Amino acid sequence: MEFPFQYDHGAPLVFGGMLPHRRSFDESKAVVLPIPVDRTTSYVGGTRNGPHEILQASSHMELWDEEMEADVHGVGIFTLPEMELPFGEMQPLVDEIERVAYEVIGRGKFLVALGGEHSITPPLVSATARRYAKLSVLQIDAHADMRDAYMGTIHNHACAMRRCLEFASITQVGIRSLSTEEAEALPRLGSQVFYDYSMRRDPKWMEAVVETLGDTVYVTIDVDGMDPAIMPATGTPEPGGLSWPEITALLRATAERRTIVGADIVELSPIPGMVAPSFLCAKLVYKLLTYCFAGDPRAKRLRT
Repeated sequence: MEFPFQYDHGAPLVFGGMLPHRRSFDESKAVVLPIPVDRTTSYVGGTRNGPHEILQASSHMELWDEEMEADVHGVGIFTLPEMELPFGEMQPLVDEIERVAYEVIGRGKFLVALGGEHSITPPLVSATARRYAKLSVLQIDAHADMRDAYMGTIHNHACAMRRCLEFASITQVGIRSLSTEEAEALPRLGSQVFYDYSMRRDPKWMEAVVETLGDTVYVTIDVDGMDPAIMPATGTPEPGGLSWPEITALLRATAERRTIVGADIVELSPIPGMVAPSFLCAKLVYKLLTYCFAGDPRAKRLRT
């Protein structure tokens, strides 16, 4: 089947590089969609380059996961070309992202979007919620992103989760930066907030996070949710944040106890000459896919 979207006719970068067993769109369970948006960034820009750098870095990953003793690329990971998005107002851009996302999700695929700024998440959540009723969102982020509007638009990256609330319930993890207005609004907005400072006081915080989630979960990872010691390449870094063992353990716990149905990773602003953050994002995407699909018959596992 020829993929029916009208953008980019060249040869795109492919997640994982030249995978040993490449599959068509129809044969693949996971679909990677690069969305290079950099319209409303308010500090350091460059998120438009994030998807390209993640895909580039992914070609250097090893495919075997020693933790899960599995290689999941056999389930099929199909990479779409970068979206070509309309200029001007944000609403047409948001509408186009939702249209394309639902084309993928409506065909039963596990969509992983590569951003781009966090403003891409609401249309992705909206499209996912159209297929999965009572959707929950797991947000890993330094910022609450709960402003109703910012810099003249309701589609600013700082409003991303406020828009997502229109389609799903939200659990926010690693939060350590919010405005006074957001702090006042949060109690009535109804999201479950796990602040970075208080998480460390509860040795069972991961279990508590998962308990707040419904049966089907969409994961949105703003890279600034991680410690800037391992993730300096972001436009709005904040001290504190999740370590690599923490974020991977949380994703594994979620995948084991809930059904993750889609995800995005956003707000990577690549630093020229520094490849580690881009590689971390690529590895994190593959880790998430591994947690979700390690039990699939097409995933290669060690026989013991």
